[in-house]
Order: sequence, then structure tokens, then C-alpha cells
Amino acid sequence: MLGVLVQLICESFNSFPTFKARFSTASVLERPFSDRMHSRPSLPNLDPLRFVLALLVILFHIPQLSHNQGLPAFDNFPLFHRGSEAVFAFFTLSGFLIIRLLYLEKEKTGAVAIGQFYTRRILRIFPLYYLILIFGFVFYHVLLPLLGIPFPIEYNLVEGILLCTFFLPNVFVSLYNPGGILSILWSLGVEEQFYLAVAPAMAWLHSSFFVPFLAAFTVVSLGLLSTFANPFYLHFYYFSFGGLLSVLAEQGRLQGLRGNRPFQVLVLGVTVCHFCTDLVTSLPLVTYHAVNTLLFGFLLFTLAYDPLFTIRNRWALHLGKISYGLYMYHAIVMNLMVFVFLKLTAQMVLPDALVIVAINVGVIGLTILVAHVSYRFYEGYFLRLKRRYRPLSAEG
Repeated sequence: MLGVLVQLICESFNSFPTFKARFSTASVLERPFSDRMHSRPSLPNLDPLRFVLALLVILFHIPQLSHNQGLPAFDNFPLFHRGSEAVFAFFTLSGFLIIRLLYLEKEKTGAVAIGQFYTRRILRIFPLYYLILIFGFVFYHVLLPLLGIPFPIEYNLVEGILLCTFFLPNVFVSLYNPGGILSILWSLGVEEQFYLAVAPAMAWLHSSFFVPFLAAFTVVSLGLLSTFANPFYLHFYYFSFGGLLSVLAEQGRLQGLRGNRPFQVLVLGVTVCHFCTDLVTSLPLVTYHAVNTLLFGFLLFTLAYDPLFTIRNRWALHLGKISYGLYMYHAIVMNLMVFVFLKLTAQMVLPDALVIVAINVGVIGLTILVAHVSYRFYEGYFLRLKRRYRPLSAEG
């Protein structure tokens, strides 16, 4: 039923007209665009990076939930407090990949099939998003009361469902504390809101205007952060700057930095320093986000274009491919694991170190297993369906 419903939605999006470039001079080449795009080599190292970022989010959340439930936890190093930065890096990676594909499509054909673009987004994001959304509301409103576990509900259920159903979970989370399973959905809302705003503009613009548009968008959105509060977490500048660098790279305008070993070592070193110390997090808010934006953008450029190294391990690549599931399922697995250890520690005395290690290993291992099964047997159906509407190479 869900598959049929999603397919009907996709058919309606696929009926949208293709946007022609307003000042298009590009001719459509003889070979189909899909053939030409699939012959283009994919960017290296980004799938393993996805896994590392998802793992940082998990390591950030495990101690929080353990502390909240009175269980021992370890988060004494700055690395365990970099979940927000990992999400911001995810935002940058999203813009880097997806805007690059929009640019290449516009360059090759002079147009962007905006209906197919949104169809691909629906087929990748919606199935898992709505699955977790439904489970989250059932968990907090039905399952916890049945188990006699108290959890304060601060919001009207209808309001919460409406906000999340129409992809405003960031608004929902900014107004209330709905619980971890629902709270993690905020980032999906921000991502889709960005593409709802920006993708049509990029479809309308000629590809030669992508760079000034993305540069202006980044500067203005960061500037607004210094003038107005950002209660709904609209960190759009990460997406736009990631896209800006990927377009510049495809245009060959960053040749001085491409393959530049000292620059690559510098970027990687500063990134490690950022995630392992508190130097950047202590900066004023706008400066903090500006530094993150620059660093994460150039990190992706450094890893993707003539990189210092290339990770080809098939396990690392697969873990990156299932990173969406790792992010979406980890809060559910955490709650299960913490519930089990609350029962265990109530029955017997366990060393703190054993509990900490067991919870961390258990959450990470079980989340990987669940995400793998979901990718193969649930998400895989929609990913196969996505190929019908997918003239581009993988978007992630």
C-alpha cells in the first residue's frame, strides 16, 4: 500500500514540466543524458565520510540518553560532543553532491527536470522519514504509557502530526521537546526546505549564474544569522556553500587547490583539531558557523577531487550507503538498549565501565544491523523505483 501510494505521488511529480535555462545556449548532446552522467566517475571518499559523520551523531546521543536515565556514561572528550557539527557537515555534503548534479544536468542539457528531481528526493527521503515519524508518535503516545514509563507530552498531538507530516519537524522541535526519536527529524526538515526553495531557482537560472547565486545566498543567509535569531535551525548556508565549491570544482576554477598536498594536509589537520578540541565551539555564533561552513566545504573538496588518499574498502563504502538508516534508526535502538540495561542494573550490580562499553557497542552494532536490513529490504524497493525517474548518477 505504501509503495503504491508513493508511486502515485511520484507519477504526479514526474508530470511537472522541465525547466529550460532562461538564457540557455547549451545544446542537448546526442547521447542520452543518463548515459553521459553514468559514465562520469563518482567522487571518492564521500561514502566513508557519511559513516563517520553518522557515527559521531550516535556517539553524541548515547551519553545524553544514558545520563538522563541515570546510567553511567562516558563523554569526557570533545569528540563525543560533535554531533551538531556532524549534522552540519552532512548538510554541506548534501549540497555538495546534489547541487553538483543539478549543475551538470543544466550544463549538458540546458534544463533541469525539476519534477524528476523532487521525485528522486521523495523516493529517497519519504519512506524512512514517515516510518520513523509514525513509530515515534506511537512510541511516546502508546507504547511508553502501556509500559508505565512516564514521559511528559508538551504538545497537542494533532499539531505535532501536522507539523511533521508537512515537513516542518524543525519547527516542531524548536517549540517542544517531543523526545529523541522525533527530535532527530529536524535536520530532514531543514534539508528539504532548502531544496524546495533553491532547486526551482537553479532550474530557472542559466548554469553560468550558479556561482554568483550560491555565493550570494551563502553570504546573505549567514548575514541574516547575525541580525535575526534562528529558532528553526535554518542553516541553509552549509548546503549552498557545499554546492558552490562543487560547481567551482566542476568548472575547473579551483585548480590551484585541487591536488595541492600541503593544502589538503592543512584542511584535514584543522578538521581533526576541530573535532578533537573546543577551539571552534568557543567562537561567537556567526563566526562559529562561518568557520564550519568554510572548513566542511573545503574538507569535501579535498576528499573528493584528486584526494591525498582514497578509501576503497567495501565495508566502509557500504556503511556510508546505509548512513541515512544509521541516523534515522539510532534513537530507537538507543532507547531499546537503555531500557534493557535499566532492567539489568536493577537486578544486578554491573561495573560502570562494562555498562558504558556494552551500551555503546550494542547501540552501534544493532543500529548497523537494522540499517542494513532496512536498506536491503525496505529502502531498496523505493531505490529501485527511483531509477525510473533518475536521469542522474547517485545523489545519496
